[in-house]
Amino acid sequence: MAELVKIYKDNPNPKDIKKVIDVLKKGGLIIYPTDTVYGLGCDITNIKALEKVARIKGVKLEKSNFSFVCHDLSNLSDYVKQIDTTTFKILKRALPGPYTFILPGAKTLPHPFKKRKTVGIRVPDNAIALEIVEQLGNPIISTSIHDEDEVLEYTTDPELILEKWDKLVDLVVDGGYGDNEASTVIDLSDDEPVVIREGKGGLEIF
Repeated sequence: MAELVKIYKDNPNPKDIKKVIDVLKKGGLIIYPTDTVYGLGCDITNIKALEKVARIKGVKLEKSNFSFVCHDLSNLSDYVKQIDTTTFKILKRALPGPYTFILPGAKTLPHPFKKRKTVGIRVPDNAIALEIVEQLGNPIISTSIHDEDEVLEYTTDPELILEKWDKLVDLVVDGGYGDNEASTVIDLSDDEPVVIREGKGGLEIF
């Protein structure tokens, strides 16, 4: 059974964040709030945990399009090839925020992602998610949790999320009601920015 941990985004309690970190370090799966929808995630350095997430999503890990949730842009070079000034300026302007940026993948990507030409990078504007990745010391993966409901694409109530995912994950972070609009996905891996999906993040910043 998954544990439900209530964390307030205005002032995340370090003890509660530590609970989440302990689960991640043991290879556990978590569901956590972002600035858009709730995400399913694990430590990007734990292959067994990554494989579990891929199984749940019904994809092969090597072919998955999981994004990396980072605390900021300081360790970007660990996962992304060198980017030009224009691209960096776009990232600085938009992040933290409800965007996923597709960038050219570096050779230093974690083993399961080595063959990827690109990687999705997220820096959500949510103190809980940012605190988790900062305390963990490396990114977690992010993949949205979809709902079978045809009207509501994403479940927004943490208690309903717990009910549904109870046997699949180890911990659900209750950070309050989530949004039901996903991030805006923008491909910056080529010369011109390409909008892959228009979501919560506005396009006026481009």
